[in-house]
Amino acid sequence: MNLPFIEQSFISANTSFREAKAVILGCPYDGSASFRPGARFGPSAIRRASWGIETYSPYFNKDLTRFSIHDMGDIELPFGEKKISLNMIQKGLRKILSANKFPILLGGDHLITLPIVEELVNNYPDLHLIHIDAHTDLREDYLGEALSHSTVMRKVVDRLGKGRLFQIGIHSGTEEEFKLARKMKSLVSLDQGSLKSMVKRLAGRPVYVSLDLDVIDPGLLPGVGTPEPGGLTFQQLISLFKTLHPLHVIGFDLVELTPDYDPTQISSVTASVILREMILAFCS
Repeated sequence: MNLPFIEQSFISANTSFREAKAVILGCPYDGSASFRPGARFGPSAIRRASWGIETYSPYFNKDLTRFSIHDMGDIELPFGEKKISLNMIQKGLRKILSANKFPILLGGDHLITLPIVEELVNNYPDLHLIHIDAHTDLREDYLGEALSHSTVMRKVVDRLGKGRLFQIGIHSGTEEEFKLARKMKSLVSLDQGSLKSMVKRLAGRPVYVSLDLDVIDPGLLPGVGTPEPGGLTFQQLISLFKTLHPLHVIGFDLVELTPDYDPTQISSVTASVILREMILAFCS
């Protein structure tokens, strides 16, 4: 009799790196957390919780077992060294891209998206980014610090140029941030007309998706670093994924799960299901 053992990887992500089409990499960095730290424990919590969910999605009528996915585990980061940590994340992604694999990055706080974009743009000069979040993340600095999860999308715009950032689910930020977002026309409404117009505009272009879990209402997913009332429901998020499904997505990240603030583990389980749905929606 062969005994079953629970693996430490995300459910069904047991293909070898060489044979896999998609690769999961944990980036447990939370050195720019501005309210509640602990997102460094997000990747491991998502993996543990995934063994309590199904590989099959009734929303997309697809199963993870039909996808060849490898889980590299987490990068071991020197937590007190911001720039070194970000550089290590960039190097980890470079390994995935150099092998022509689809990258799936798990945070960590949202600052991990910056080195990811800086590496991706070398491969995709026409890169566009869809930012799904409760917060604008467009500050010039946070308490004098230019590198922060509160400034990450401002840095992304500086790197990609205006007109390449599309923000969905935003309902928190400073007055200055919202003025900048409106000036750049980066805010996209959740109504189907606006979303379909965006999808049409992005057709055929390389798109990276960055999802901050605090876009979900904290009554449903409280285990995040900066909870913000008035967020999306799970079903609204699934509907959004279905709308974005036709896009040429070249990678995505899932960030800001802070599991220790939710002893029920519902946040971790929900994050695992969201990761499953993102893989099924975008990796194909």
